[in-house]
Amino acid sequence: MKYRILSALGVSVTLSMLLLGQAEAPKYPVVEENKLKNFTEKLTERVSFDMVAIPGGTFLMGSPANEADRQGDEGPQHPVKLKAFWMGKCEVTWEEYDLYWQKRRITDPAAKPKEPKDIAADAVSRPTPPYSDETFDHGRDGKPCLCITHHASMEYCRWLSAKTGKLYRLPTEAEWEWACRAGTTTAYSFGDVSKIDDYAWHQDNSNEHPGKVGAKKANPWGLHDMHGNVAEWCIDYYVKDAYAKRALTLPTLQPVSLPTAKRYPYVTRGGAWVQAAAKHRSAYRLPSTKDWLERDPQRPQSIWWMTDADFIGFRLVSPVEEQDNLKDLRSKVTRESDDY
Repeated sequence: MKYRILSALGVSVTLSMLLLGQAEAPKYPVVEENKLKNFTEKLTERVSFDMVAIPGGTFLMGSPANEADRQGDEGPQHPVKLKAFWMGKCEVTWEEYDLYWQKRRITDPAAKPKEPKDIAADAVSRPTPPYSDETFDHGRDGKPCLCITHHASMEYCRWLSAKTGKLYRLPTEAEWEWACRAGTTTAYSFGDVSKIDDYAWHQDNSNEHPGKVGAKKANPWGLHDMHGNVAEWCIDYYVKDAYAKRALTLPTLQPVSLPTAKRYPYVTRGGAWVQAAAKHRSAYRLPSTKDWLERDPQRPQSIWWMTDADFIGFRLVSPVEEQDNLKDLRSKVTRESDDY
């Protein structure tokens, strides 16, 4: 008797044939033809950023059970299928973020009338003033924006979308890992950990500061600092056993754990300049905690800035075709939001 496994693509594979070795199990990753082109988004005469075309495809998300330094929330490995998208070549810098939170309104009555997109961008809420040097003495020129909350990064994406007319958001955790791995299956996209100094700012080479974005070598798909520098927000609410709830044979299509009204915990990826090499692996997951805001002098605590997380930043994605459960998504966090 034959039993059939039906894939999400409508292709059937006979289980008895698999058991008899007459048909091979799928081999991942599968990288689809990349029909997209890179582009540059120009925000002002001096501020712009590059977006890299990331192909769609299918891969095994998470780490294998025998990977060194593997954490319990990195498994089980399971197939995930994603559509093509664009991702920021580098992490968002202060030059970019300053246009959002430091923008001064034009008061000159003779000034040129605002475009509809500018009016829409002005309607997006902006951060309250920080309680101290927002760079935490790490510098500004070419450095990644850091110490901002998950809520603040989502609001920046909403502002940027209104300003440019393109859809920008945080990557899903699955999109982030797919882009980081860039078709590789090793613990790091560059293979052996002995090469980490060439690709990442980490605990042993950062001199206690994050580096300028793009200063290290890019991964195989042209993305810089996917390992190290600042750890990067993903859109996902952190669920420790999320992978255990997904199919182990058929690909899960575009998975995401949707944000909630709670302030914590959310997923960060990539490892940071303060962390050891083991936490820069492609599959490593770091959830945010209330401790990242421990010394906040504001009461109630700020929903925009963090006093104890100068190792957290973010990176943009722009989907070609947005997945249904992310359409019109925005942060639900308010000053009245519970911590957990």
